[in-house]
Amino acid sequence: MNPIKGIKRIFSANSLNELLKALAKFCLVATFAVLWLWWSVDELLSLGHQPVEAAIRNALQICAVSLLVVSASLIIIAAIDVPFQLWNYSKKLRMTRTEIRDEFKETEGRPEVKSRIRMLQQQAATRRMMEAVPKADVIVTNPTHFAVALKYDEHRMRAPRVVAKGRQLVAARIRELGGQHGVPIFSAPSLARALYRSTDIGQEIPAALYTAVAQVLAYIFQLKAATVHGRRKPTPPTPEVDESIFQRRGRRRNG
Repeated sequence: MNPIKGIKRIFSANSLNELLKALAKFCLVATFAVLWLWWSVDELLSLGHQPVEAAIRNALQICAVSLLVVSASLIIIAAIDVPFQLWNYSKKLRMTRTEIRDEFKETEGRPEVKSRIRMLQQQAATRRMMEAVPKADVIVTNPTHFAVALKYDEHRMRAPRVVAKGRQLVAARIRELGGQHGVPIFSAPSLARALYRSTDIGQEIPAALYTAVAQVLAYIFQLKAATVHGRRKPTPPTPEVDESIFQRRGRRRNG
């Protein structure tokens, strides 16, 4: 409804281009028509000296040929204009680098937004993991570099499950939080490394670690019973684990 915008559309470069194309088509058709009339001028003038029937027949013949000549000019126009319209249409569909980049950002998400989302997801996952540490049965440590918290409920779980794990600062936080809530901390370097590399959070431990983890959990349960009943503390076990198996698994997962 804005008249200024309407005037801009009328006098735009595209409108001027369409006007020039229309004039060129008109000139081409008019040229063919004029040339044909000039070529047929003698026949047209002779119609007045011919009998009526012959004049009508010749006039119809001239009109038919004139129509074919004009149609030929239109075929030439179409042969030129159709490829041009196809090229112009494909050119309009072609996107610039800026448009491609903007569409990619809208489709895939802006890098800063995706980075922010990943950071928030990691923070939420870490928070949920730390909330599960006080409920763990034992924390297996390296003792300083790795920490893996295990939970086992014989009525609901087929095997012990990893509820939290971490390295370096995260491992230190797991040990600190476990100590604050009285979760037993058991030092078994090879077992801690194997658990960290082989099992994700929320998953049950692999069958290859059943024996080692069972020794640790049995010791923890015996230790709790001995503390409650005032008995002698059991001897800590020494779980043996073939770490080479889980190192290969860790490399495949990282790859």
